Amino acid sequence: MGDFIISCCSTADVTEEFLNEKNIEHICFHYYLDDKPYVDDLFKSMSPQDFYGAMVDGAMTKTSQVNADEFTAYFRQFLEQGKDVIHLTLASGISGVINSARIAAEELREEFPDRKLVVFDSLTASAGYGLFMDKLATLRDEGYSFDELVKWTADHIQNQNTWFFTTDLTFFIRGGRVSKISGWFGTALNICPLLNINDEGKLIPRQKCRGKKMVKKAALAAVKERIENGDDYDQNIFITHSVCYDDAREMADMLEEAFPKMKEKIRIFDIGPTIGAHTGPGTVAIGFWGREKER
Repeated sequence: MGDFIISCCSTADVTEEFLNEKNIEHICFHYYLDDKPYVDDLFKSMSPQDFYGAMVDGAMTKTSQVNADEFTAYFRQFLEQGKDVIHLTLASGISGVINSARIAAEELREEFPDRKLVVFDSLTASAGYGLFMDKLATLRDEGYSFDELVKWTADHIQNQNTWFFTTDLTFFIRGGRVSKISGWFGTALNICPLLNINDEGKLIPRQKCRGKKMVKKAALAAVKERIENGDDYDQNIFITHSVCYDDAREMADMLEEAFPKMKEKIRIFDIGPTIGAHTGPGTVAIGFWGREKER
């Protein structure tokens, strides 16, 4: 294992146990419920059921990204230990957090000229972000050097695919992501949108489906069309969900049947409060490796 750190934001939506298992460091976003501040600490201080239950009960949510001072203190602890750092941020099309990370990195490179500190825009979120970190940890443990891992990340950052679907438009409407009129018709007609993160790290609606069954079939078709090596896919897939485990589990079963050569069984995690504050309950995300993302 190389003497360097791989690091992410809490918006990778995995558990602290997973991060410890994989030897991945992380820094936490912040969120608010009815103006009361919380740390997005991977649901250690609040359960997913309590968080999403509060949203359903009418609590107003907002989020706050990691600022430059927080990044400076976070990165400095590793540099002072003589360790280099590769950090991936949440997609720039979703958050401006990469700007804070880059400001901190620029300042610290002057303070620690003998250390390496590289910040990447992951161009992904949630399930795909967690999957990306899983891959970097695997390559590091296989013996990749710092420079080799930096090159691999740069070469493959567009091959990480992340697709979402939601079975409840309520919080997309509340957050202004769909108009109230189109949102009302979508709810009335039981429309479940299928979305993905594009090559600029932006969340893009791709397809309207009538009901859960149809959107899951559409998600499976989208994965089949884009996944690396088709039916012979032998990498991992991650799924995240916002208190709709049965939907996530059914999606995982469909994918495991379609791609029996996968390296491991699909890991299923909760969508954390930073992403969940904008999606609300009823959302499922799928991360996999495939062809380069489209505009």
